[in-house]
Amino acid sequence: MINILSSILILAGVFFYLAGSIGLLRLPDLYSRLHALTKADNLGLGLLIAGVALQSQDLLIMLKLLLVWLSVLAASATSAHLIARQARRQETGS
Repeated sequence: MINILSSILILAGVFFYLAGSIGLLRLPDLYSRLHALTKADNLGLGLLIAGVALQSQDLLIMLKLLLVWLSVLAASATSAHLIARQARRQETGS
């Protein structure tokens, strides 16, 4: 049962990564692309980590995976904010 749930979580994570990549290619402006990438990739990574954590069955590895996910969440939000702020500055000319 754990293998099936883990596989479902990993496949769902891959689906969200794919959706974010399609959003990057299809959406019209920078802000929409940033939104698609940060939201879809963060959820995709969370689902992937949940699937892998179920397979590991070791608490220390699960905590390390959670720490990796939280670090990526913080880095993703920070980098998206910096990119959007720089784009806004270039649009307004300040």
